[in-house]
Amino acid sequence: MDLVQLNIAAIRQSDSQNNVYVLLLNETVGKRQLPIVIGWCEARSIAIALDGTEEPGRPLTHDLFKTFGDSYDITIQKVVIHTLIEGIFHSSFHCKHKVTGEEVKIDARTSDAIALAIRYSCPVFTYEDILGRAGIIVNSSREEDDLFSLDEEDDKSDEAQGIHTFSLDKLKKMLVAAIEEEDYEKASELRDEIKKRNEN
Repeated sequence: MDLVQLNIAAIRQSDSQNNVYVLLLNETVGKRQLPIVIGWCEARSIAIALDGTEEPGRPLTHDLFKTFGDSYDITIQKVVIHTLIEGIFHSSFHCKHKVTGEEVKIDARTSDAIALAIRYSCPVFTYEDILGRAGIIVNSSREEDDLFSLDEEDDKSDEAQGIHTFSLDKLKKMLVAAIEEEDYEKASELRDEIKKRNEN
């Protein structure tokens, strides 16, 4: 079966469910898009990697995996979304040892595989059959606006999630916005959270 290469187009929040996001993958040649439902943690990890934002303190799980792989000369060559069963995508990432040349294919959740693909700068593929069944025709006009929508959610989403869930960089931006809006109660809360993060 023919492989089709995909690029990350956007991450959008679900209109119907809290803490549920849709990862949109575009085929590199063509107008089809593959929508994949992922959780908030995975969406955040993907968005942070795309944005290049460094998390303070402890590394995220996917960053830890990357550090582990680098320490033992293991790299990921590609990610393949290989199966679609009852609406659930199944993926694998293909690893290679830089010294011995040994190659291993490891099964993974698609959201985890994508998060690692970004960190390893490796390509993502799916099969033509899967894209034909689950793909949609894309309207490209919204792609640029939505790419980092996880970091640009409206105030309602910010308050619903709680400030402890955001990165330090996001908290600093929120603090500046709160001061400009003269919302000093929120600014005080944000300042305290930033201070607590810096002390850890």
